[in-house]
Amino acid sequence: MELEKIQFITHQNSKYNYLDSALLALEGGIRFIQLRMKNSKHEEVIKVGKVLKEECKKYDAQLIIDDYVDLVNEIGVGGVHLGLKDMPINIARERLDKEKIIGGTANCFEDVLMQYKLGADYIGVGPFNYTTTKLHLSKILGVQGYKDVNEKCKKNNINIPIYAIGGIRLNDLEELKQTGVYGIAISSLILESSNPLETIKEIKNIWR
Repeated sequence: MELEKIQFITHQNSKYNYLDSALLALEGGIRFIQLRMKNSKHEEVIKVGKVLKEECKKYDAQLIIDDYVDLVNEIGVGGVHLGLKDMPINIARERLDKEKIIGGTANCFEDVLMQYKLGADYIGVGPFNYTTTKLHLSKILGVQGYKDVNEKCKKNNINIPIYAIGGIRLNDLEELKQTGVYGIAISSLILESSNPLETIKEIKNIWR
């Protein structure tokens, strides 16, 4: 399955809740959504997930959830994203259908190698920069960090989609694209924009 190159990760702020943030991304033309509702009750994730699943169907968009492996089949989403401290990818793979997408998190090449060996379909590598949407931030990578990871992947014949994530701004996109990463995973870039739909348009134009 080919993955979309722009992934939107749901977040809530003073303007948007988790569902509204995803609907905004879909309206703007993003077709890969990660429903991330850290520390939410299962019932709440199920409720939002079921509504969002129907909306994603309308747009023919890919929908995965963050962390909650046990809810993937219950909600009927396309897969799950797992952090370094979440359930290991190989265990999640045993519990899910083969066609489900499983993404993993990494902060360095060693993490990428581990997640790749465990069977990830893609890896979100970050953070690119400082971000307020995530607690307990790992080492910031910057442009050079992605170049290094990509070079090491090539040397070791690791061919897996890598998404840059964490504190990405509009004026970072051209440089990020040059590092060879497959795509970007974004949240605040859209939700904190004064004109989110226009911002999504700009992102898509750069990332084509």
